[in-house]
Order: sequence, then structure tokens, then C-alpha cells
Amino acid sequence: MTPDNNEDKDSKVKLRVGEVPPNAQQDIGKGIVRIDSKVMEELGVTEGDAVEIEDDRKTVGRVARSYPADKGLGIARMDGYMRKNAGTSLGQKVDVEKAELKEAEKITLAPAEEGVMIQVSNPNIFQRALRGRAVVQGDIVVPGDSEERRKSFFDDVFDMEADRFRFSFGQDTKLAVVNTKPQGPVKITENTEIEVKQQAVDNVEQQEVRVPEVTYEDIGGLESEIQQVREMIELPLKHPEVFQQLGIDAPQGVLLHGPPGTGKTLLAKAVANEADATFMSINGPEIMSKYYGESEKQLREKFEEAQENSPAIIFIDEIDAIASKRSEVGGEVERRVVAQLLSLMDGLEERENVIVIAATNRVDAVDEALRRGGRFDREIEIGVPNREGRKEIMQIHTRNMPMTDDVDLDEIAEKTHGYVGADLQALAKESAMSVLRRVLPEIDLEEEIPSDVMDQLVVDREAMMEGIRKVQPSAMREVMVELPQVTWDDVGGLESTKEQLREMVEWPQKYPERFEKMGIEVPKGILLYGLPGTGKTLLAKAVANEANANFISIKGPEIFSKYVGESEEAIREVFQKARQVAPCILFIDEIDSIATRRGSRGDSGVGDRVVNQLLTELDGIEDLEGVTVIAATNRPDLIDPALLRPGRIDRDIEVEVPDVEARKKILEVHTEDMPLSDDIDLEELAEELEGYVGSDIESLCREAAMRALRGDPDTEEVTMDNFEEAMEETRPTATEENLEHYRQMQQRMDNVEEPEDSSPDYYA
Repeated sequence: MTPDNNEDKDSKVKLRVGEVPPNAQQDIGKGIVRIDSKVMEELGVTEGDAVEIEDDRKTVGRVARSYPADKGLGIARMDGYMRKNAGTSLGQKVDVEKAELKEAEKITLAPAEEGVMIQVSNPNIFQRALRGRAVVQGDIVVPGDSEERRKSFFDDVFDMEADRFRFSFGQDTKLAVVNTKPQGPVKITENTEIEVKQQAVDNVEQQEVRVPEVTYEDIGGLESEIQQVREMIELPLKHPEVFQQLGIDAPQGVLLHGPPGTGKTLLAKAVANEADATFMSINGPEIMSKYYGESEKQLREKFEEAQENSPAIIFIDEIDAIASKRSEVGGEVERRVVAQLLSLMDGLEERENVIVIAATNRVDAVDEALRRGGRFDREIEIGVPNREGRKEIMQIHTRNMPMTDDVDLDEIAEKTHGYVGADLQALAKESAMSVLRRVLPEIDLEEEIPSDVMDQLVVDREAMMEGIRKVQPSAMREVMVELPQVTWDDVGGLESTKEQLREMVEWPQKYPERFEKMGIEVPKGILLYGLPGTGKTLLAKAVANEANANFISIKGPEIFSKYVGESEEAIREVFQKARQVAPCILFIDEIDSIATRRGSRGDSGVGDRVVNQLLTELDGIEDLEGVTVIAATNRPDLIDPALLRPGRIDRDIEVEVPDVEARKKILEVHTEDMPLSDDIDLEELAEELEGYVGSDIESLCREAAMRALRGDPDTEEVTMDNFEEAMEETRPTATEENLEHYRQMQQRMDNVEEPEDSSPDYYA
């Protein structure tokens, strides 16, 4: 325990402001400032004491010990709300000193934002949500469920009672402290009377502080991107003299690009808030006008307004809508708007303390003149988050969510490959709605909800899994996507094939570090070939599920289009989506329909161009990291040989006709839920099914059950006679003729010769 003496009470220190790290979401909105133990000793405070923080204005916070990595660095970590309350920002120096708190007799709260109304029947809800909080008049506070803290020292520090409180306000509920009695720094206790105004109040002392809509703590998985944007935007707006000293011009603009929902707009808002700059938004459709010169005029007015209110950030969302390539747009208006934007960004008139941020998910559609230095100085890709990023995002969206102990965010992050920030937000909401639907029958909308019903509003693992099933990754909605529910147990037999697929697909996805350690490159592609019905598609689904990877399916005939270039574009887009949602298995069914030997078609050449595009995607300049291509065919002899060389489709695996043991296992899979009579011996039945492949056996089982129902609709079992009758209708696929054909095909596959035609097309 640090001594608290009179000498230390009046001490004051300067500390540098730092953000709350992603793994400490429990600190957000709780009025906590984390400082080093030595600084605590210097100030004469212990954990839970109040400190006064001052930059442009004064606020108060409760002390918690700093993280081990911050020891000796002189950092005061606080969330975006506290930074705004103190009138400071990241990297700034603030004065910190011990504060003497009085017990609050009465607190008056109101919505912090204009146009927001709050109707609460019981103001004590806010009292319990803010209990233990230190505030001053003019502060912005965020109420939230504080139950999660009862396992630590906060039990005593924040005077949290043992009564259960599971009401969650949501992270968007921001309240202004209109008045306190007595004046000055106060502490909210169980005896504090809470008054809540329905609408925002204008005369709040010191309320010139802008209400933070988005802070850096609201953005997960974009640590490096945030750092880049801060360098480009915050520094020029706050300290332009640095660039003058270096003799260089400050950056003029930043172009954020990436798939929809990754956080481009969110990042722009956070930067504007943290930089304490005027934020002005330009939406493409609002600018465009049918009247001559009106569109350009609106653009000029926006830039002039920004200059008058500098420092300012102009945010142009979906810039491709108003600044598409002039060579590709047909209208004169669009060309003039692009020209006007070019002039405004790099014209004769100087822009001071005005930075342009643009966002798009079609960066290649933006006019190239905008993408040079002096206009958009830096392009930052906001990609699909990785596993750690997804966990950070889920921590943000579940920060005020009551959850059971069986909810593992690491597991959620592992199962959500390809999910962007917006998808994960939707997942959190859908999980909460799933819980709400359970208790909805017990809720009477005309009466106050009983406390025992409120106690049931807790998100558990089942609700999270339900959310994952209902929310699909937005980056994959434009392509054929499935979430395979097939496991290795659903694939009867084929043990050798399954083992090969485990080694080539599942292991690299699950244990990439082992392959890296051994210096082994992961196979890019696998060809599954064999008779129809042997289980090629089933194997692909099973390996995708077992490898915990996304699964995209391409059906060959769907690729082709009568329009020139569209077939190749379809291939490019599918591979691009696969890269975005990696780890991903890209399954091309009936690949022989789109990758036939070049020169063998009598079409307009679209088939050859599609093959060339496939070759480029598989082994081009752009790396296919995290994507494994699995192709399936029953005619491997038709496939262009250039696809089957190492480095493209590395391995070809024959999915063999099942033997007796395999047929027995397939029968076990398809009769698992079927009531079988005692006269059925699956092993004996399997011996009779010579030449039957997986689909044949599935069809046989279905037909046997139907024959049992036709004979007696009330029957409770399927007999051997039913199977014997079904065998007369269901013939085997693997005839001697077909098997001989595949034996010859295997020989050709083992001894691949170059085609007789020496055309250069074969050597791509």
C-alpha cells in the first residue's frame, strides 16, 4: 500500500496520453486512467483513488495500475471519452494530480447529442450503471454493465453491490453531466439521486467539447492502418510547423480502399474526432446534378466551407461514384466533376489544414490522375481482418454484453474466416436477438419486465453459434458460398484419399508454422478425378469443414458468358474473393468444362482465354496465399496439360471405386438413422454391391426405404428383401468398360506427354 501523506497530495505530474489497448475493452466507458505505480506513489494515490486530469479542460478519473509494458514510460492510458473530457488527444501531455471527491447528492444527466431522446421509467438504472464513477459537470459519460469487474479490486473501489444487474445500454448511449450537487469533482454512490432529462441541454458548462461519435478504441484489427492514418492526418493538422521545418508540404489526402464493411468510414470518423477537426462528408449521389455546373459548384462550396472551419477533414465516401476513370465514363458531367476535384486537390489555391480522406471498395475504378502524389499521397488498404483482428472486433462489440463463461471469443474468431467488422457487429447483434427470442414469450409489452426475466438475457455459446449460422461473410455473398457441415465421418471409406487431403489441405491450414519451419510450400491445387458418384464433391466439403476454412464453389458452365471478357472477369473476381476470405478452399466442379485443352474448341476463343486466366491466377505474379484450389472431374484427359504441372495443380488424386470394406462404411453412413430389420447383414450386403460407388449406394438405401413404405405405409423397418428389390432398379456405375477406360486414363496421367501441336499456347 502506497503511503498517502500531505506532501504528496499537492504534487502534480505531466504524463503522455495513450489509448486503451484492444485487449482491455473492459476499461472503455468506465472512467478509468491507468498510470505507473511509481507515478501513483508520487501523486499519493492508490488504485481506485480519483485523479484530476487537465489539458484544455479538467476532468476526473479513477486510478488503475498500468500495464507491465508501460512501466517507466510516463503514460496515462484513458479511453476516447476521457480524452475528450480532458480536451486532449493521443500523444499530448496532460497534468495529473490527486483529486478530492465529494459524495454526489444529486446528478442531472441528459443526452449528449442533439436529437436524441431518453425515456426511462426508473432512473436508478443509471445510478447502478454509473455507481462508483467520478465525474465533473460537463463530462460525457457512457453507462454500462459493470458486473464483469466484480472479480477484481473494483468490487470495493467502485462500491458495486452484489445485486445482479444485467442491463446493457449499448456503446452508443452517451450522456452529459448537466449538473452536480455539490459542485466540483464528485463520486456517484448508491445514495446519489439521479435526474435524467429527456432531451439534450444547451447550457451545460464547458460543453463546447464535441461528443465523440467514434474513438480509436471502437476500431479493432486495424492497428497498423490507424498508425499510418495518424501520421498522415493528425500530425499535419496539429503540428504543421513540423513539415515547414523539414521544408516539405504536408500530405493532402489519403485514399482508403478495401472490401465493404472493413471500417473505412469508421476510421475516418475516428481520426476526425481524435484530431479535433471539423468533419465534412461528401456523398457521391448528393453531389451529382443534372444542371450544368451545379455539381462542380457544390464541390467548391464544400472545400471553401472546410477552409473556413479549418482544421478540417473532408471525407468522400465511395469516391468511385464521382471520380471514375474519365476514359470509361460516358457523361460530360462526370468528367467535369473529376476535373474539378483534381483542381481543388492540387490547384492554384493553397489548402491549409484541410485534408481529404476518400474511401472506396473499387480502387481500380478511380481516375488515375487522383492517385498520384500531391493529391492522394498515400493509399492504405483496409483488408479483411485476421484471427487476432476478429477477436479484437468481437471484444469491442461485446464490451457491454452480458455473456456466460462458455463464450470463447478465441473460438468465435477462429470460426469467422472472411468476416469483416460489419459482419462481426451483425453477428453480435444476431446472437443477442437469439437470446431475446427465447424469452420473448415471457415478456408482456404493457408491463415492466420482471427481474428474473432480465436475468435470462445473457448471451451464451449456443446463441453465438446461432449467430454464426445466420450471418454470412459479406465479402463472399456475391459468389457461390457454402458452409459445409460434412465431416470425415460422413465420408464412407476412401481412407487413403482422406489421408492425402489431410496432409495437403488440412495440415497447412491448421499448422502453417510447421510447414514454414520445414521450408515446405503449401500445395496450390489438387485434382480429384474418378467415376461420377465416387464422392469427389463430398471430399472437398469435408476437407473444408475439417480445415475450418471458407468454401467457395464454382460450377464450370456458370462461368461462361456470351460477352467478351466477362468469363475471364468472373474467374478473376472469384479468386479475388477467395484471397480476401482466406483461408479458403476454392472448389471447381467439372473443371473439364472450363479448362479444356486449348485449341480443341471451335468457339470464339473464350475457352482458351478462360484457361489462360486460370493459369495466371494459379501461378501468376499475385500470390495465392491461404487459398487451396480443389478441382474435380471425371474426364481428366480433357484438361489442358499446362494446368496439371507442379506449381499449379500440384497433385492429382484418383477417387477410387470403393472396395468391400469401403462399401460397408458407406452403407453404415446412409443407414445410420434407418430402422433395419434383423435379417440385414451390412457386410454381406456390401459384398453383393460390387461396382457400386457412393452415390449408387445412397440411391440404393433410399430406394429400399421407399419400397418398404410402398409395401406397408405403417412399416417400422426396412428388410433385406427391400434391398434386393432396390438392387434390381439401381445399377452400378463402375462397369467393366468404365473401369478399363479409367485404367487407361491413369496410365496417361502417369506418363504425361506434351501435345503433338507445338503451338506456344501449350507452354504458358
